[in-house]
Amino acid sequence: MKICFATNNQKKLDEIRDILGDEYDILSLQDIGCHEELAETQKTLEGNSAQKAEYVHQTYGVDCFADDTGLEVYALDGEPGVYSARYAGPGRDNEANIRKLLERLADKKDRRAQFRTVISLIIDGKLRQFEGCIKGEIIDEKKGTAGFGYDPVFVPSGESLTFAQMGSSKKNDISHRALAVAKLIKFLKKKK
Repeated sequence: MKICFATNNQKKLDEIRDILGDEYDILSLQDIGCHEELAETQKTLEGNSAQKAEYVHQTYGVDCFADDTGLEVYALDGEPGVYSARYAGPGRDNEANIRKLLERLADKKDRRAQFRTVISLIIDGKLRQFEGCIKGEIIDEKKGTAGFGYDPVFVPSGESLTFAQMGSSKKNDISHRALAVAKLIKFLKKKK
């Protein structure tokens, strides 16, 4: 089955391809001729993922899915949330985002957080959404070099390593994105 993953983030694309395996031919935006940055102007993860999927489906006429992911920190009333990628500004700078997060948490004892992913799928002209969520906590300093985004400071509940320390194989088994993708796969298998 061919389906487009509406993202310009190569690391997300690689992660999704690893999770889905050879059963699906995951096309990139470049594969379908889309070279622009997709808008994310909604106030929720659900809204942003739907906005991207709907744009790609309407403009390029392909079945597709898009995701939006946010890190939601309890002591910061859900920040950075929908603004996770642009927390420190429009440049999408992972290092600056982590610095800002750790600065905002410097005097907070409650370090609980959750990563939440919402995938919007458009297939047969219908929109469906799938959510994955993993709880954990934010540590005081970065650990590990794998992954991307906030992975070096997020330790999932029940684990002792950050996402960035555990490597892609383990992360792709337990992550928020993996949980959402598992729901997506279950749905796609019913469509076959």
